[in-house]
Parts: sequence; structure tokens; C-alpha cells
Amino acid sequence: MIRSTVFTIVLAIVFFTAEHYTQPAWLHPSWRVILLFFLSVSLLLHRLMQTGFENNREKFVQMYMASIVARLLLSVLFVGFYIYRKVPGIKVFVVDFLVLYICYTGFEIYSLNRNLRRDL
Repeated sequence: MIRSTVFTIVLAIVFFTAEHYTQPAWLHPSWRVILLFFLSVSLLLHRLMQTGFENNREKFVQMYMASIVARLLLSVLFVGFYIYRKVPGIKVFVVDFLVLYICYTGFEIYSLNRNLRRDL
């Protein structure tokens, strides 16, 4: 949980620095909301996985798959909401969102592999 928060802070510093010193065309003005969304989803799903792992270790794979589906559904709803609101620069928003989705998914897989290696 702390790793997700630190990862988000590092990304926020990178985005803030890019926004402050340059005006990049690839950075949507709603990047703070996107980062907050991913932090919230990461913390929520981490708590779900932790609860499932404590109660029954044999259901870890099912809980992990459920968390992946939950992340995907929440992401589709989030992007759909912004498309419905007709936010300007929606293409940049979607590209930023997808890049961060891949970053957070990769970070989650890295963290999971690191924890599983330690438990073996």
C-alpha cells in the first residue's frame, strides 16, 4: 500500500515538473484526477486482495482475477464518464489514461512478483 502511494507521488512529481516548466501537448489538464483515480483504485484493490489473502490463501488467484476485472470495469466507467461529459482534449485524456493504466498494471505485477518470490 505504501509502495502504491510512493509510486503515485513520484508520477505526480514528474507530471508537475513537466507541466510547470513546459506546456507539453501530451499532458491533459486533468492529470491530477487521473492519478487520484488510480491511487484510489490501487488502495481499494490492495485492501481487497489483503482481506482475501488473510481469510483463505487458496483463493488468491480468484481474488487477483477479481481485482483485475474490478480495475478494468472501474476504468471503463471512469473514461466513459469523461467522454459523456465531453471534456475538451478527450484524445489526450484517453492516451494519458491508458499510459497510466499500463504503468500501474506493470507496477502491480512487479510488486506481486516481488512479494511472491519472497514467500517461496
